[in-house]
Amino acid sequence: MQFYYGDKMPLRILDEGEFWKLQESEHTDVIRALVPNLETQFVQALKSWEQAFSRTQATFVQYIETVVRSGQHFNPQFYTQVLQLVQFATKQSQQFISLLNQLGTESQALKQNPTAIVVLNHIRRESEYFIGISQAFLYNQ
Repeated sequence: MQFYYGDKMPLRILDEGEFWKLQESEHTDVIRALVPNLETQFVQALKSWEQAFSRTQATFVQYIETVVRSGQHFNPQFYTQVLQLVQFATKQSQQFISLLNQLGTESQALKQNPTAIVVLNHIRRESEYFIGISQAFLYNQ
């Protein structure tokens, strides 16, 4: 994400958050599809994460609609809510990476699937990318 958006920056980070939460939600499904014999505890954890990401994505969409409808003039209280959402989404992605790391070390089904290992590492890097752009945004505020 580029940081030359100026006063459009809050909308840009909301767009990024909406996109990456959709990606993370879809990634939970990709892992489950790629490892059909995945252990039950990981299947359940991934399903829970899918729902959590969908809820966070919906919040990003709601905030985007607020910004668009307000003519991009919003009060400091709303801007604080945007910052809190980005902080929450960042922490959520960090926790998801912890699950991915646990999958990589504890799931025998995943360990026996070389393609799934490559995909898992790719998914981890994508969540790390979102964390990086979110932190850059937050540090610049």
